[in-house]
Amino acid sequence: MRKDCPTEHRLSTNAGELCWFEWGCNGAQPSLLLLHATGFHARCWDQVVAHLPPDLHVVAVDVRGHGRSYRPASLNNWMDAADDIVALVDDLFDSPVFIAGHSMGGVLAARIAALRPKAVSGLLLIDPVIIAPDVYEAMSERPTADPSEHPVSRRRNVWESAGQMAAHFSDRVPYASWDRSVLDDYCQYGLLPAADGSLELACPPALEASAYLGAGFSSPYEWLDDVKAPTTVLRGRNGERASPMDFSISPTNPALASLLPNGTDIQWTEHSHFIPMEAPQRTADLIAALL
Repeated sequence: MRKDCPTEHRLSTNAGELCWFEWGCNGAQPSLLLLHATGFHARCWDQVVAHLPPDLHVVAVDVRGHGRSYRPASLNNWMDAADDIVALVDDLFDSPVFIAGHSMGGVLAARIAALRPKAVSGLLLIDPVIIAPDVYEAMSERPTADPSEHPVSRRRNVWESAGQMAAHFSDRVPYASWDRSVLDDYCQYGLLPAADGSLELACPPALEASAYLGAGFSSPYEWLDDVKAPTTVLRGRNGERASPMDFSISPTNPALASLLPNGTDIQWTEHSHFIPMEAPQRTADLIAALL
């Protein structure tokens, strides 16, 4: 397994300061950019990176409002978050980068490839939240909901320690199916010190809720034709989702790969939406094969 630890960096953008982590040497070929899901953070990729080739240059970024990056008032416009990461791509990579993104991160990865086609060598979209076109049409006609009314806003926010948080989640859905090391990383790096000495979620529940509410208001189908890079769409199991928050089933449009100019579809039916958390080594092996 890869043993090197990441270096933490900061980048000032027009909107705020991004935090990103780097394994290996910039300039080594190829480079890999990793983008996380809503409510997560860059260090959730640690166990995937651990199984990647040791000479690979890897960057994982905390998307705005997550981890140690700046906090905007709302996360309801995912395209703004993509603009932040475009600034990072422009600043950091001298040659085309391969991007792997999970869930929201998959949408951001595709958007970056559409905006900077010459800067992206390939994509792995891991169960991206790109739903059926008619769902975007229906959601665009609804008024914007109040994040405080979303169930995610009621998440427990304050913890005594990362260990307490991990123990609390270890036998609960969906965390019980995760690789335990990924759960530990999620908790260890997903908490920040509060003024009273306790620990709080790095992505506050109300902010995370605003991201979920914003998922359906920026239809990717308006720009998918601009995604020219070879793109692999990796989907979890099919089925009828019990609710918008049912992540035991993939939210991805099963036809997505066929709608991309250079798309390939793969499905791992034994996994839920949380593929990198459940199967970090298998995910790393696929990334290495694509690279």
